[in-house]
Amino acid sequence: MTLATLQSGLGTGFANPVQSSQVVFRSVMDAMARPGTVHTIAEPVKAPSLMMPATAAVALALFDHDTSVWLDQDFAHETDMASWLRFQTGAPLTAEASQAAFALIAKGSALPDFETFAPGTPEYPDRSTTLVVQVETLTAGEEIMLSGPGIQGTSSLRAGPLPQDFVARMQANRALFPLGVDLLLVSGNDLVALPRSIHVAAKEA
Repeated sequence: MTLATLQSGLGTGFANPVQSSQVVFRSVMDAMARPGTVHTIAEPVKAPSLMMPATAAVALALFDHDTSVWLDQDFAHETDMASWLRFQTGAPLTAEASQAAFALIAKGSALPDFETFAPGTPEYPDRSTTLVVQVETLTAGEEIMLSGPGIQGTSSLRAGPLPQDFVARMQANRALFPLGVDLLLVSGNDLVALPRSIHVAAKEA
C-alpha cells in the first residue's frame, strides 16, 4: 500500500496543518477563557463519518504522541477511527479511561460518569482528562445556567441531549476544583468549553 493510498482511505487532515492547527488551538483557548460561548471552527477536514468536523479539528490540533486518547464504545467500533487518529495525530490509544489525556464521546446522552476519568492530582491538576463530547445541538437543548471565571454575571447554555443528571455531575466536578475534568461540547463545526472552574445550575422554573 502506497502512502497516497493510505491517505486517501484515512483522510488528509488539514490542508495547511501548521496554520489550521494554530487557528483551532486559539479557538479552543478562547472557548476555555469564555465558558459557555459558541465558537465556530471553519477549518475543513476529512475524518471518519461518526466524527463531527469540530471534533476532528480538535484532534488534529491538540493530539500528539504524548497525549493518550480513550474512545467510547461508539467511536471504538467506528471503521478506521483508530487508524485515522494514529495516522493523523500519532496519539496512542488507551483502553483505560483513567489514563487518558483526552476522551472522545460520540453521543452526549451516553456520557460516562466523570469518575471514570482522571481528575488530576494535587501536585499536577493538569494531568486530568479533557472530554470531547459530541451533542446534537448547542442552542436548542435543555437550558442550564453558568457562572464563574470568564463569565460576567451568569449566562445560559442549551446543549443537548445530555444525561438527566448532567447538572449534578458538573456540580460534583466543580467541588473537586482545582481537580476535575474539563469538557468540550461539540456540535457540527461548533464547540463550547465547560472547564472545571465554572458553576452549573439548573434553570429555575
